[in-house]
Amino acid sequence: MTAPSDAFKLPPRRRAERLSVAVVAELVELIVTGQLAEGELLPPEGPLSEHFGVSRTVIRESAKRLEEKGLLIVSQGRGTQVARSGSWNMLDPTVLSALIDNDESLGVLDELTIVRGNLEAAMAAAVAANRTPEELTRVENALQVMRQMQHESDSFNEADVVFHLTVMELSRNRLAENITKRLYRRALESTRYHGMQYEGAFSSTLDQHAMVVDAIARQDVAAAEQAMRDHIIGSWQRRRFDPARGEPEA
Repeated sequence: MTAPSDAFKLPPRRRAERLSVAVVAELVELIVTGQLAEGELLPPEGPLSEHFGVSRTVIRESAKRLEEKGLLIVSQGRGTQVARSGSWNMLDPTVLSALIDNDESLGVLDELTIVRGNLEAAMAAAVAANRTPEELTRVENALQVMRQMQHESDSFNEADVVFHLTVMELSRNRLAENITKRLYRRALESTRYHGMQYEGAFSSTLDQHAMVVDAIARQDVAAAEQAMRDHIIGSWQRRRFDPARGEPEA
């Protein structure tokens, strides 16, 4: 009896879980880009199985995950339908990434900035209302680090992020903090969100942060809220590029 040859070995099989993740990611992208439109029926399991090169079990598992994310509606007798965008779980990492990555018009980033601006404004107001002397020191130190790093772009940006995360944490609003962190961190991964450089960006950013800190120090709730909202929404409008002219150079 001939011994099996070592010259040919079957590749290791990919786990069904990983296959499902890949299928889910592609289906999410098809839905958020409108290639599978709202209200449209998902193709039957057979054609989907052939298209993705996976078993029907993987297709069923993937459809279940998309239903959990709010992207699909499964109805007896009607099949599986693409849900309205208002039902999508847009804080789900896969859905949020697909929305931002395919955001050619920057409309999603516009909406994200408004939501983030309002949530962080409310958190800054909460800090102003309830901060302790020690907490004020933390915010002032975060601003001081930004000042020290204003001539080092990457370090300055990191210090900027730390400042915002500090305000979020000190607000003691866990729900707002959780939602805003998800939006903020994912947006930071997008080159579109960083947008264009504009003259006086560092000094302008420092001045705006200083206004937030000053309001928190004076425990002026309304001023802290307004300063944070103006900073987040205003700075996005200044660096936002015109999608019709192409993306800014890196």
